[in-house]
Amino acid sequence: MSAAVDLPVWAALLVAALVLLAAGITLVGAIGLLRFENFYQRVHAPTLGASLGTIAMALASLIFFSVLQTRPVVHEVLLFVFVTLTTPVTLMLLARSALYRDRAEGESDVPPAGDGR
Repeated sequence: MSAAVDLPVWAALLVAALVLLAAGITLVGAIGLLRFENFYQRVHAPTLGASLGTIAMALASLIFFSVLQTRPVVHEVLLFVFVTLTTPVTLMLLARSALYRDRAEGESDVPPAGDGR
């Protein structure tokens, strides 16, 4: 038997809405990956989709287990912190390394330098 039977209706609806929101945001990020033309455009959509989708899913899990009081919600808080910190840093490192490589190779579709280089 599942403990979800004891979940109040308001909490079940909120958790379901957050799970659907997380799935929708992640789907939009995946569609953005397919639709954009070059790497610099493509890197942004899945990063936002993954981070916001994970945060919404972690929030749904936090609410679910907080209402049921079956375990502490430390996992979700740590997940939120690590995803919020690591996803933008990874995006920045990937974009900078690709930009450096493309400028060194003399590619034509490289975004212009903003500092006069």
